[in-house]
Amino acid sequence: MDIPQIGFGTWTLKGKECIEAVKEAILLGYRHIDTAQMYGNEIEVGKAIKESNINRKDIFITTKICAPNTTYELTKKAVFQSLENLGLDYIDLVLIHEPYSTFTEMYKALEELKNKGIIRFIGVSNFNKQEILKLLKNCAIKPYVNQIEMHIFYQQENYRSFLHELGIRVVAWSPLCANPKEIIDNLILTDISRKYYKSNVQIALKFLLQNDVVIIPKTIHKDRMKENLNIMDFSLSNEDIEKIKLLDQNKSKFGWYY
Repeated sequence: MDIPQIGFGTWTLKGKECIEAVKEAILLGYRHIDTAQMYGNEIEVGKAIKESNINRKDIFITTKICAPNTTYELTKKAVFQSLENLGLDYIDLVLIHEPYSTFTEMYKALEELKNKGIIRFIGVSNFNKQEILKLLKNCAIKPYVNQIEMHIFYQQENYRSFLHELGIRVVAWSPLCANPKEIIDNLILTDISRKYYKSNVQIALKFLLQNDVVIIPKTIHKDRMKENLNIMDFSLSNEDIEKIKLLDQNKSKFGWYY
């Protein structure tokens, strides 16, 4: 099973709200759930998956290892903790959440667990070009993905192309940017959206999909879950793609990395 191109993000979701949101997402058809130890909701995500009664092999689960588990041994222990939290026998994708100074030894631990079948795919998150190149010089298994900030206002076209040329999948966190209202109110998107009878949000997400980017939007609202998922029945024209490219501000909306 390859990584589904539309996932469901769980950042900031806690407790019962998290359980219900993930269950609703799975019921609507999401088959890729993204969590992290940093989010503090792996247990709730695991409960939601179990209560959904969907066959385990049909759900793609991503989690991420973060500080203070930044040594070889602590990374291995953290993965087993995630397995326990999620109530799973294996995890589909485990990422190093940030480029810690010890990321090469952390990655070796992930490689070992992948070779044992405990993890199906391994990768990284928030790594820049130099960090990716350093990792490639010090690893035996190429990272499956790099999960990074990406949306229509921060398209990272050159870096995206660089990763694709290496055969590394790009996963966009915050694909609707820090303030989705910027997308909703954008007149260029509004003009494009009328052509396809879609919303501005759907146009923004479709732009990423057509650039072979995996997206993991997050919402607790059922209607928005449906909206984010309902983008596979149309394709943007080359002309519209070029218009959307002009929206790129080439600057992070979060400003905490790169």
